Amino acid sequence: MSKQILKAHKIRLYPTEDQQIFFAKSFGCARFIWNRMLADKIKHYDCHKESLKNTPAQYKKEFEWLKEVDSLALANVQINLQRAFQSFFKSPTFGFPNFKHKGKKDSYTTNNQKGTIAVGLNRIKLPKIGHIKATIERKITGLVKSATITKTATGKYFVSILVETVAVDLPKTQSNIGIDLGLIDFIVLSDGSKVANPKFLSKLQNKLAREQKILAKRRLVAKTQQRKLSESSNYQKQKTKVAKIYEKITNARQDFLHKLSFNLIKNHDVIAIEDLNVKGMVKNHKLAKAILDSSWSTFTTMLAYKADWYGKELVKIDRWYPSSKTCSGCGHLLTKAELPLSVRSWDCPSCLQKNNRDINASLNILNEGLRLVTLKTVGATGLA
Repeated sequence: MSKQILKAHKIRLYPTEDQQIFFAKSFGCARFIWNRMLADKIKHYDCHKESLKNTPAQYKKEFEWLKEVDSLALANVQINLQRAFQSFFKSPTFGFPNFKHKGKKDSYTTNNQKGTIAVGLNRIKLPKIGHIKATIERKITGLVKSATITKTATGKYFVSILVETVAVDLPKTQSNIGIDLGLIDFIVLSDGSKVANPKFLSKLQNKLAREQKILAKRRLVAKTQQRKLSESSNYQKQKTKVAKIYEKITNARQDFLHKLSFNLIKNHDVIAIEDLNVKGMVKNHKLAKAILDSSWSTFTTMLAYKADWYGKELVKIDRWYPSSKTCSGCGHLLTKAELPLSVRSWDCPSCLQKNNRDINASLNILNEGLRLVTLKTVGATGLA
């Protein structure tokens, strides 16, 4: 089977000096419209207790320089702001929309209208700017929907091309797997295999700390000399050094997670995994850094959309399911006092089976996942 999906391709851009100036204007206009519309909405609600329906077009009369950039970039700002408010009112956990700051996540999005966005041979065509030199490592097939241009903290430019394309189901393997997430081992599988935790942040922690210490000193020097940080070249150079370390960590982590998640989807039909409360877990300050470095949420998200794309099934087990304390052989359940976190293996008092804590948990996760799949199938059959 095949299905239509939306897939993004991230491509490195090499703009000329004039093109960089246009990007800077576009980033600035998009940021200005977001902040101005948000401020006006807040002010209007405080005065009249009702929402303000403002649009980017009404600001172009007062600020004519907004006409210099792509109008669709400003229209997308309005859409994104509306979505931010909708998410906030739907669930306060999303938080109230924040004001944007220069140099932090500089980006804008534009749409394809009758070929205004096109991918060529080492070239990307964008509205109001024309062709830009790019590094295109793989062929992009499908209908181009939009493009998001970003500038990283290290000064690199990227475009994310969103295309509507066709995903074909991967062959069935008749293999199912349960996954137990961890900190020592990134994942432990129900077949007994383990994937070590790469700990990308920990490996560069000392280097990062040294560079951040130098950055703090240069910030202090600039303030002592009463110079703005934006005008201090030494501070800006050191800031870029720190950003490059973070970029290296992020790229290595993303590459690892993409390859691992695809490998699991490719080799298994049903993948069962815990639905962990990561937000709650990071409140433990002793483990917060290690948990965030592991990026469990990102890994689970990747598994979810790749399973949907390629015709596989991801099952999330309830976070309160006692996978570690239940014997995978006979189902005997230990109490929390009988199995503290420090105990990594235990003998079942009922069937005497020797259980490795993590492998036993992954087996229970798999069994519970298959049970939920069976219930779902039976329920669907009954409805039919």
